Amino acid sequence: MAEHSLPILVVEDDPSLREAIGDTLELAGRPYVAVDGGEAALKALGEQAFSIVVSDVRMMPMDGITLLKEIRARLPHLPVVLMTAYAEVEKAVDAMRSGACDFLLKPFEPQALLAHINKYELPGTDGDDGVISIDPASRELFAIAQRVAQTDATVLLTGESGVGKEVVARFIHRQSARKAGPFVAINCAAIPDSLLEATLFGYEKGAFTGAQQAQAGKFEQAQDGTLLLDEVTEMPMGLQAKLLRVLQEREVERVGGKKPVALNIRIVATSNRDMLEAVAKGVFREDLYYRLSVFPVAIPALRQRREDIVAIARHFVVEHGGRFGRTGMLLTPAAEAVLAAHSWPGNVRELENVIQRALIMATGNQIGPEVLHIVPRAGADIQAAAPMAAEVLPVTAFAEPAKKADNMKDLERDHILATLAEVGGSRKKAIERLGISERTLRYKLQQYRDEGYLQD
Repeated sequence: MAEHSLPILVVEDDPSLREAIGDTLELAGRPYVAVDGGEAALKALGEQAFSIVVSDVRMMPMDGITLLKEIRARLPHLPVVLMTAYAEVEKAVDAMRSGACDFLLKPFEPQALLAHINKYELPGTDGDDGVISIDPASRELFAIAQRVAQTDATVLLTGESGVGKEVVARFIHRQSARKAGPFVAINCAAIPDSLLEATLFGYEKGAFTGAQQAQAGKFEQAQDGTLLLDEVTEMPMGLQAKLLRVLQEREVERVGGKKPVALNIRIVATSNRDMLEAVAKGVFREDLYYRLSVFPVAIPALRQRREDIVAIARHFVVEHGGRFGRTGMLLTPAAEAVLAAHSWPGNVRELENVIQRALIMATGNQIGPEVLHIVPRAGADIQAAAPMAAEVLPVTAFAEPAKKADNMKDLERDHILATLAEVGGSRKKAIERLGISERTLRYKLQQYRDEGYLQD
């Protein structure tokens, strides 16, 4: 059975039956929230995400059919299973017409309840990056991911920055036969070229200055599990040839080593660039592209799966509200409308940043549109351009620091943006002054875009 973090919502006004269902779910190791009626259910659905709703039909004052219709209006793709007595079969038929997935005829065995839940619920995860797939586009995405997870095929995930490529990669790992093994991720854009080879392949003692002891690389660390090569198109050409050999031979040799180590791992690679264009430009090897794209999966942008937006926002309100000591916070309907209408060029990462800022700025227990600070952008429906497409960035792109930097990350950001402003936005001149590679600068600037420090 797949592992899950999203809880099940149980709606039952009979205390004894509600407790019995709770015991069944608890024994099965499934998280759940149990409420005593329709109003309480709608309140719970507004506060957090659920994988499925299991509700009684005969309840007062709001019965299960009315609750079902309310859920369909708010969360059209959230699965709902209704519980009904034999004498209420006509209501069950009405429920199916209103959008219920199925119904359970009372009395039912615990295994029947669990079977219905496992059959219909939304895909879930066992980590902190819970999968929310309300929109048909994301439901199809995770259905495809679940199917490929059952194989050992190499997967290539593509999509704009911030769409959640690592979330999908972790989902594939958890749904696979390798789920008991490690999930190891490496961002090929975030590690300097000089260190990337040793980080990937490992090294022996004395292989280079500073190598005081042997160290296993990411490939070895992922043995019997999954290795995520994040932003693989940012890997230098010289290292791409070595990666190709590792993938072909299924063995890795440490830097300074002579004995190859056989590998038993699953590879998932990601990129936010047009990989065929990168191949055409000669910055990515064609043979490596075909080796990685055994099973390509394109992840739609957040604006292309709009029914997910509010549900993901609610999830972030609960998640970060707990971290910030602001539990019980709710988005107002007006705020949710603003969120749903935004184009989200920064995708899920931008949405998460907006919610975190709103949690800090909100004065009461509600988050209204006034604290979201979302500025509508021209051409909202046009796909975001590839990062760093221009050689010279407009000087107006660099936002003023919101506050004085008080840590190394903020100091670094302010220094990079100030340098770019001083050289009139010239990427080439900034690289020379900063003493960093073009790849590192591109990665940093994409981070600053997502965080709102750099304007398009």
